[in-house]
Amino acid sequence: MSQTRILTLRVARITRQTPEILGFELAHPWGRELPAYEAGAHIDVHMPGGFSRQYSLAQAPHVADNRYLIGVKREPAGRGGSASMHERVREGDLLPVGEPRNTFTLAPGAAHHMLLAGGIGMTPLLAMAQTLAARGERFTLCVFARSPEHLAFADALGASSLAPHVRLHFDEGGTPAQKIRLAELLAAPAAGSHLYMCGPAGFMQAVRGAAGEWPEDNIHAEYFAAPDGMVASTGRPFTLRLLQRGISVPVAAEQTAVEALHDVGIDIPVSCQQGLCGTCVVPAEGDGAEHRDFCLSGTERRHKVALCCSRARGDQLSLHI
Repeated sequence: MSQTRILTLRVARITRQTPEILGFELAHPWGRELPAYEAGAHIDVHMPGGFSRQYSLAQAPHVADNRYLIGVKREPAGRGGSASMHERVREGDLLPVGEPRNTFTLAPGAAHHMLLAGGIGMTPLLAMAQTLAARGERFTLCVFARSPEHLAFADALGASSLAPHVRLHFDEGGTPAQKIRLAELLAAPAAGSHLYMCGPAGFMQAVRGAAGEWPEDNIHAEYFAAPDGMVASTGRPFTLRLLQRGISVPVAAEQTAVEALHDVGIDIPVSCQQGLCGTCVVPAEGDGAEHRDFCLSGTERRHKVALCCSRARGDQLSLHI
């Protein structure tokens, strides 16, 4: 299986969005067309210091002007990636960037799209909102931020095409009307509505808790990182059946499926290794899997599996590779 193609892109512009967030516009150094994408897509950015991180594209393709726009929040307690982007990357620098990939897509034919963004989690949802506005589809974009000062991409949110659909919630400051109660917002989903959410762990947990009445297949989530205590790729041994190859591969208790396949010469591309980015997803008999990912919907889990973290529900798992 082939790895994602790596592009070399120029940092065309860096903008200060909030005290903690920078916007980076990436363009082809010779002005060539960038690979196409759809709202909800993300890219792998390889940065100084050997770090590689996934960032959502924060503009719909039709407004991107042949550039990729990402937002990077400086995380003081992070693993070094955001610090590298903030402290070592400058306008004019060249960065290796993976082609866009998308595991967070808009549901076709939805009667209404409810987009819930926590902080920097607004980046993929902003692109979705711009896309839906251009299509004339029904949507609401709810953005939760610490204060007006911490609202990223405020200019884009205030655009005439989006403003009527945007609701803002500020923990500090703002007006009493700028308070969104999740329980009330999500209590009674209308038929055909789809919910999309992206943000930090506490926000995601709160939205999940308030969305108990929503059909699971109508909930779409993009996580920054796996929830605490949820990353576990080892367990009881099992066997992978590779249906197209007609072979079986044993997976030991201390191995991941990716590692077991690598041992027999089959390379599965990986990136985040937490079941977040979808790089390692392959076609499978999903009902036989113990899914531990955070990138596949309930429907997708019936015929796909993320091999970096998931295992067999029983003694074997069948893959269509």
